[in-house]
Amino acid sequence: MNDTLQTAVDSVKNTADKSADNSWILLHIMDGNYLDFSPFGKIYLPEIQFMGIDISITRHVVFLWIAALIVFFLFRMISKSYTKSLVPKGVTNFFEVFIIFVRDEIAKPTIGKGYEKFLPYLLSVFFFILISNFLGLVPFSATITSNISVTAVLAIFSFGVIQIGGIKKNGFFGYFKGLIPHGVPVFLLPIMMIVEFLGLFTKPFALAIRLFANLTAGHIIIYALISLIFVMQTFAVVPISIGMALFIYTLELLVCLLQAFIFTMLSSLFIGMAVHQDH
Repeated sequence: MNDTLQTAVDSVKNTADKSADNSWILLHIMDGNYLDFSPFGKIYLPEIQFMGIDISITRHVVFLWIAALIVFFLFRMISKSYTKSLVPKGVTNFFEVFIIFVRDEIAKPTIGKGYEKFLPYLLSVFFFILISNFLGLVPFSATITSNISVTAVLAIFSFGVIQIGGIKKNGFFGYFKGLIPHGVPVFLLPIMMIVEFLGLFTKPFALAIRLFANLTAGHIIIYALISLIFVMQTFAVVPISIGMALFIYTLELLVCLLQAFIFTMLSSLFIGMAVHQDH
């Protein structure tokens, strides 16, 4: 009995030591070559090398595929339901609320005329981010939107749509000429050209960092609150620690929705600014 008690005490001390340096928090947030089902164990993923390039499957890659498949089958199911009946029912009725919201509250007001061409992209990015965010709140999963590589790729896609949309509408030279505000003095033109050119890249950069930072911060706070139990090494802080963690977890539900909305809204706004430069 004493041996069992001593083992439990040693386990708590080891956890406390890990919590003290906060390294275990980063291990839960960062990517890895395994699926973490602690305390039940880990499943290690295959390492793949191709022509000297590491293309190994990681935890975030697995959940990236899962999120993409969910979005694909979700929209496939919704589209099939409309072929059977024009009146949505059940799950289709639920998701139609989000679809109409993206169309009427995001795309229409920010892009205006011709918004229909960009609606498929905006719906895709909205639902992908939304599902990825919520997937990260499921136990033993991973939040892929807390990976800067994922948010950067999403921002690059938005950057591409913004530039292509602006160039198709205004022409190549007309688009870049339209970046310079009307009535700028000639001596300020070189400075404005540099500022506006840099502005093309700061917009997607802001999109990537905003999404990455908000999702990462929420998870760090939850893990840090739970680690207080082991750092303080007393059960007295359990109600406070768990209570605060649950409160932040509830806020994370709102953040998941909010960040999907903000990313889609800003992408749509930047598209509208590029397409309708004269407004």
